[in-house]
Amino acid sequence: MLEAHAHQQLKVLLRQEAGEPWPHHLSLSRLVGRSLRRGDHSLIRLAPGSGPSWWISLLVPLALSETPLILVLRDGLRQRLLQVELPRLARAGLAIACAEGPLAPQSCPVWLMNHAELVQAWKAHRLADRQLILPEAEQLEDQLRQALDVVIEPHHWDQLRRARPAADSSVIALHERLSRRVLAQPLGPDHLVGLAAEDEAPLRQLLQLLAPLPEPWGAWLDAGDNAWTSWAEVNPALLQWRLHRQPLEPLTVLKGCLEQRGALLIGLLPGGRMGDGLPEPAVALGLQPQVDVALGEPPLSDPLPVYAPLRQPLPNSPIYADHLLEQCRRLVLGQSQLTVVLLDDGPLRRQLTSGLAAEFGTRVVHECTTPESHGVLCASWGWWLAHQERLPIPAQVVVGLLPIASLEDPLTAARVAMLRRQGRDWFRELLLPDALARLQLGVASLRREHGRLAILDGRLRGRSWGRRILQTLEPWVSLTRLLPR
Repeated sequence: MLEAHAHQQLKVLLRQEAGEPWPHHLSLSRLVGRSLRRGDHSLIRLAPGSGPSWWISLLVPLALSETPLILVLRDGLRQRLLQVELPRLARAGLAIACAEGPLAPQSCPVWLMNHAELVQAWKAHRLADRQLILPEAEQLEDQLRQALDVVIEPHHWDQLRRARPAADSSVIALHERLSRRVLAQPLGPDHLVGLAAEDEAPLRQLLQLLAPLPEPWGAWLDAGDNAWTSWAEVNPALLQWRLHRQPLEPLTVLKGCLEQRGALLIGLLPGGRMGDGLPEPAVALGLQPQVDVALGEPPLSDPLPVYAPLRQPLPNSPIYADHLLEQCRRLVLGQSQLTVVLLDDGPLRRQLTSGLAAEFGTRVVHECTTPESHGVLCASWGWWLAHQERLPIPAQVVVGLLPIASLEDPLTAARVAMLRRQGRDWFRELLLPDALARLQLGVASLRREHGRLAILDGRLRGRSWGRRILQTLEPWVSLTRLLPR
């Protein structure tokens, strides 16, 4: 039986390598082996922020199985697989032959692809009956959205004019009209400008007359319903802009992908948030797990220390910047290990970085992957989540602003607008769940290393939904005063 064979091989491998700290290696290996043998649907929920040591428990059953399957990985994980995990298995005599490319391999059981290639293969009906393995299921939605992103660069307008010379003057006129609309808008910190459907309507009507179109114009025209949204990314130095179009709910693009095929999802599948007319993500994918297992972290010997004073100003208060700087000074004083300060407000973050640098000098860096061992790293939530695996584990994380998405972001604004049209509670059904997920991922390493968490956002205590955040952090203990560490 595959489960028993994988169990024994993994025990030998871990014993040879002096073991790994993750406590669920053997359980995960048997669950993966069972899913490969039976070809059914399995959902294995890992604790948020679980380290990469669990990978070996997934790969050992894959090396022993002859089941044709598809392993879907983001580019960073694919690099780790090819450069770290596969050589590790080969040294233990458990080689895995992986094939890459747009066409299904004939003689190789493992077909390795990213999310963009998964979408292309699904649309072209090339998946056949291969079993799907989707690690990091909590990132599936974001990865698919990025994979489906249609981008119109400035040179694509010239490409369209050359391909359809008869419409040269019309294309120029429409480009100038959109440029005036985009460049006249006040720019936010990310230089993004949302576009309404009526702004794009003249261009869409012209493109329909010019079909067939060169890519990416054809893909942009095909993404024309209300389930997609557009925005412009402006380069103010060059007065140029790029046109983006992305789906609001990307999981619906793969509707039925898992029906009548074995599937193994590892992670936390995002819950359904949209109203009637849009299926739950699991329903959209066709997921019907016969096995649904949570492999959490071991019980904590000590709860997470949380410093969150009762009376703090709200982020829109005129004294909030001073409060943030003063509290961060107190938290960094006496700290001999790495401190990470997280907030998404770009101007406020740069102001805070400058203020801390005036106090602590070169220890303070902004979004740098090589901080000093006792340094202070100021970063946005997105940057930290993308780079924390390559950074030292901090001794404390300071949450300057809770990771609640801003309505200045065109994609967030479009998703909120859809919920509003359906009469839904857009904050508690969209923004708050996303913020809780990001918070859990951002501070997960503190629990394993007995670190300290500080939350300086006054909304934690001043808003009723702040209790949800504190419940998410359980178990925790309140710090009423700061002591040097």
